[in-house]
Amino acid sequence: MKAIVLGCGLVGGLIAKDLAKDENFQVTVADIDEKKLEKLAKEADIQGIRTDLSNSNDIKKIVADKDIVIGAVPGFLGFNTLRSVIEAGKNIVDISFMAEDTLSLNELAKKKGVTAVIDMGVAPGMSHMIVGYVNSLLDETESAAILVGGLPVIREWPYEYKISWSPKDVIEEYIRPARLIEGGKIVEKPALSDLELVNLPKIGTLEAFNTDGLRSLLYTIKIPSMKEKTLRYPGYAEKMRMLRETGFFSDTPIEAGGAKVNPIDITSKLLFSKWELKEDEGEFTVMRIIVQGKKEEKRLCYTYDLLDYYDKNEKVTSMSRTTGFPCAIMARLVAKGEFKCPGVCPPEYIGREHKVYQKVMNELEKRDVFYKENIVEI
Repeated sequence: MKAIVLGCGLVGGLIAKDLAKDENFQVTVADIDEKKLEKLAKEADIQGIRTDLSNSNDIKKIVADKDIVIGAVPGFLGFNTLRSVIEAGKNIVDISFMAEDTLSLNELAKKKGVTAVIDMGVAPGMSHMIVGYVNSLLDETESAAILVGGLPVIREWPYEYKISWSPKDVIEEYIRPARLIEGGKIVEKPALSDLELVNLPKIGTLEAFNTDGLRSLLYTIKIPSMKEKTLRYPGYAEKMRMLRETGFFSDTPIEAGGAKVNPIDITSKLLFSKWELKEDEGEFTVMRIIVQGKKEEKRLCYTYDLLDYYDKNEKVTSMSRTTGFPCAIMARLVAKGEFKCPGVCPPEYIGREHKVYQKVMNELEKRDVFYKENIVEI
């Protein structure tokens, strides 16, 4: 089978290498950056194609003879890429964190007979799949909470935070209002609000605050109380709120030193020097999912804990592992016809397909990514 990965970033490259280990797949990667493609081709049996992935016609051409497409482009390219692949009539598994409403492409995907699995990373992704799974087990689901974050092992003042992608993408999460479900209705709250402290095994105390991560869950599953919160070391949210309220995250140009500048561009540039994850620097991904509800007259609480660290041997970040592996696994299942869901398919739909859910979990464990399940009566 022929697979193509659109995007050769840290996660796209990992997905391509994971698929290339399977003798049943011929893997191609498309990206505008020729150096990244050349580097990847030296590391695995992968063909590279230099392509402008902002061009819909080019996308349709390169996916025309492929059996499965994986979308791993930056968020601002995601929606156009997803639509182009669907218009080409090709199945796709996507991890591009796009702002647009992907469910708006559902009718187009159904018309084309395309299975388009979206948001198939860690959060959204595994978080939503697990909520969908537990919801299908319960007679009545009362609440769902997702707590997730990626952090450096070593805390360095002033921010105690590191990333390997654009700070602007992170900042946008602190600007965009967070949508939650309260009393069965969608409500909006400011990002970085409802701050609370959370104690987690092997990590200790982290702070959690509202971010806009529920996405498709706002519309696909009827649960009266749902929230997603981001995890950071204590004190981080207050610093971000201070920068935001002062105007450092604004995209409205201001005059400074005789020139017009966008504050968010300057802030992103300055923060990257503090936030940039260095080569071989230890980091980890932590997530806790809590779903409560009723089953056969009992009230149950399902908790799932993930704690994954940077892979020193493979030199792969935890965020890349926990995001890329679920996508690569689902791409195989869709390509082989083991999962079919014509239309736009968010991960929570996968959760209700118990055999597929278990296959994903089993394959993640083979890659040393573990979700620890705990069920208690409350």
